[in-house]
Amino acid sequence: MLMGEYHHNIDDKGRLTIPSKFRFDLGDKFVITRGLENCLFAYSEDDFKKIVERLEQIPFTKKDARQFMRFFLSGATLVEFDKQGRINITAPLISYANLEKECIIIGTGDRLEIWSSDNWNNFMDSTKDSMSDIAEGLFNTDINL
Repeated sequence: MLMGEYHHNIDDKGRLTIPSKFRFDLGDKFVITRGLENCLFAYSEDDFKKIVERLEQIPFTKKDARQFMRFFLSGATLVEFDKQGRINITAPLISYANLEKECIIIGTGDRLEIWSSDNWNNFMDSTKDSMSDIAEGLFNTDINL
C-alpha cells in the first residue's frame, strides 16, 4: 500500500526522485498521468490497466466519458527509474501540475500523487477544516478513526 508524504526537488531536466518506499509497489515501470486538482497520478502498470479497462466500459457516446478519457489518457506516460531512483516527467505534465522546484509526493493507497509545493499547501489549507465533516459523510458512524 502506498502511503506517506515526502518532499523532493524536481531538477531542470524534469527528473524527480521517487522515495524508495514507493519504488517496490510501483514496479520497475509505471504510468504517470494527469490527476485531479492539478496534481499527477502514478499507478503501477497493472493498476493502470484496470482503470483503463473500467473506462473502456463506459460508452464513448457519453460526452463526459470522452472528455475524461482525453484528459486522463493523453498525458499518460510509461516511466522507469534511473540508477538514482529518479523518473523523467514530460514537459506537458510538469506544466499541468505547476511543478517548479519542491514537489510533494504522497501515497494514497493504490497510487502516488505528485504535487507542486504551492498546490499541495493550497489544497491542505482549503480542506483541513472540513476533514471531520468529510470523514463523517464517508464513514459509517460505527467506525472509529
